[in-house]
Amino acid sequence: MGLVPSTPDAAPRPLAGRSVALIHEWFEAAGGSEQVFLNMAELVPHADRFVLWKDEDAPADREFHESWMAKTPLRRSKALALPLMPLTWRTLTRKKYDYVISSSHAFAHTVKIGDPEQTRHLSYVHSPARYVWIPELDQRGANPMLAPMRAMLQAGDKRLSRHVHSYAANSREVQARIRRFWGRDARVINPPVDVDYFTDAPPEVRDQDRRYLLGVGRWIPYKNFDLMIEIAAAARLPLVIAGGGPEEEHLRRLAARADVPVEFEMRPTKERLRELYWGALALLYPAVEDFGMIAVEAQACGTPVVGWARGGLLETVVSEETGFLLDAPDPTAYADAIRRVSRLSAEATVVNAQRFTTQAFQANMAAWLAEQE
Repeated sequence: MGLVPSTPDAAPRPLAGRSVALIHEWFEAAGGSEQVFLNMAELVPHADRFVLWKDEDAPADREFHESWMAKTPLRRSKALALPLMPLTWRTLTRKKYDYVISSSHAFAHTVKIGDPEQTRHLSYVHSPARYVWIPELDQRGANPMLAPMRAMLQAGDKRLSRHVHSYAANSREVQARIRRFWGRDARVINPPVDVDYFTDAPPEVRDQDRRYLLGVGRWIPYKNFDLMIEIAAAARLPLVIAGGGPEEEHLRRLAARADVPVEFEMRPTKERLRELYWGALALLYPAVEDFGMIAVEAQACGTPVVGWARGGLLETVVSEETGFLLDAPDPTAYADAIRRVSRLSAEATVVNAQRFTTQAFQANMAAWLAEQE
């Protein structure tokens, strides 16, 4: 589970007195990787922050240096921008830094600023690019016509990241991918989850009846929201789908034909999301996730998780105690598990979430950075 948590305020800020650049792919306000990046920025507040581009919803009180891509239509098409990302990371700035720390789920770890003999490059990895390395899990890269492009990107991904001095992975699942795809070792540092916020809900939120199933996340194919609708129908329970994304029209068509009520919560606020967790009988997660911050948020609300026994959920959910993890994405099997969630302890579910606090992340990150000095 990474390092043993300690109190980050007990030690000086890491890399104090050193020049630092923090790098992130692109900044979408609602993403889990963005939460990690902002926590890294809090830990190293004097660092300059670079992104390929940022959304309008990015925090107005944070300064982000955008790449040249931000001024082009490429910012609206990640697929078209993808082949140019490695080059962009090599031409980001002429400024020199003592440390460059990337937050990478595509090619940010290939960033190279200054001479590696003088600049130490560190990378926190959410996953090697799924659509490049594991298209069987992420259909965005599964088209056979893209195979030559994937091979080219894989070769470049390995070659252009040889200068990275040290890797950290957000889970053991991602640690294994880094070893498999890049041939590199990585330390596991689980991402930060605002556990206290979700647990310490006001009484009117905590006292809700748990009456529906819940799916949360970005509406893209590999998240399997269409399967969640089938699961809800098999369980004969209402479903709430919270988030947003390119699958919206498709999901609304499926919902209109479903035998159970399906409601859509478009891009809920953090406060609204907490209400949804507390009102849910269970969180559905029939997808292979890198880590799964959403699953931890739900457990912090005492809400069990019913998901696929693969990927990061194996590290965040204790099957038969804080949820049920199933071997196959079969709606009938999910429905059977949902009927058993009332036997689980909400208290044990909340305690399990406490392993993944923001404080634990910052303490473990601080320890990793201190080792690099």
